[in-house]
Amino acid sequence: MSGIDLDEFGSLVERPDAGVRRDSQERWPRLVRPAAGLGKVAELADWLAAVQGHAPVRPISSPQVLLFAADHGVASLGVSARAAGTASVLAREAVDGTAPVNVLARQYGAPVRVVDMALDCDPADLPEHVTAHRVRRGSGRIDIEDALTVDEAERAFRTGMAIADELADSGTDLVLLGDLSVGGTTPAAVLIAALCGTDASVVTGRGSGIDDLAWMRKCAAIRDALRRARPVLGDQLALLAAVGGADFAATTGFLLQSAVRKLPVVLDGVVGAACALVGQRIAFRAPDWWLAGHASGEPGQAKALDRISLEPLLDHDVHLGGGAGAVLALPLLRAAAALSAELPERKPEPVGDPDAVPEA
Repeated sequence: MSGIDLDEFGSLVERPDAGVRRDSQERWPRLVRPAAGLGKVAELADWLAAVQGHAPVRPISSPQVLLFAADHGVASLGVSARAAGTASVLAREAVDGTAPVNVLARQYGAPVRVVDMALDCDPADLPEHVTAHRVRRGSGRIDIEDALTVDEAERAFRTGMAIADELADSGTDLVLLGDLSVGGTTPAAVLIAALCGTDASVVTGRGSGIDDLAWMRKCAAIRDALRRARPVLGDQLALLAAVGGADFAATTGFLLQSAVRKLPVVLDGVVGAACALVGQRIAFRAPDWWLAGHASGEPGQAKALDRISLEPLLDHDVHLGGGAGAVLALPLLRAAAALSAELPERKPEPVGDPDAVPEA
């Protein structure tokens, strides 16, 4: 049995401030003509007002990119275009500042933090602040064995919670959440298929760019893992241990505790969507604190986001993963905040007489 009371999240997570959201919505007719002229950008500003508890919206001044990193044992089946056990290469690029997410993050003034949860490498290969929270080296092959023990899943989950508290206490006002993994889209698809009650083929995507043969291997692995997932659907920690991984458990814990702490989060790809779906099962109000940064092209992501009623902000065929899609949403959110804060109120315009005859 887990030492974490997951039911407690249901009572601790509150919805964003609906009254402030209404205040934000009611301001637009005084700011722009027509009042609906800013469309979804205004809706984003209304969401920001609600999660901040303040209208007009405050600027996003302290964003943080957070990447949970892990290797997945199922990658040994050839379900990824990358070699199994090489997620440390992705982590090293992000730590060194050479990954696409770093380039974007520098443009928008967001520091990047990498947290090793289960990379399959010598801890000495990466800085100590990256590996300090590692739960284990790699994960089990989920088609035939558990990814983690329940104790390991709990440790990872608590790590995610602790990092959420740390960021909230430090003044972070928006988290751009991603993952660095090899084989990670496979457990993501398993979780989504299990929680949505769908077949493996419905959620199996191309991930890192696999060919048809690898797609068929991936589909078979998801099908086999689904048989192991269904008996533990009622226990979310046991589910994460059976067919998830340490990065999935940490991400789920982070998302839930961020909702408790009223810290808004932008999700990246299918891994984040899968964890959000697990989180929704634990606390149904929690998704109100999250946004989907972009459409990654993974069918599982689309399925999960539809289930938790999140619509991607962007759809630019970005399939990089690693948090890049979440960071691309940051300038749009900043634009929404600036429009809310800086547009002056207009004087009422005279209303014309609809029966008047125009002058010649």
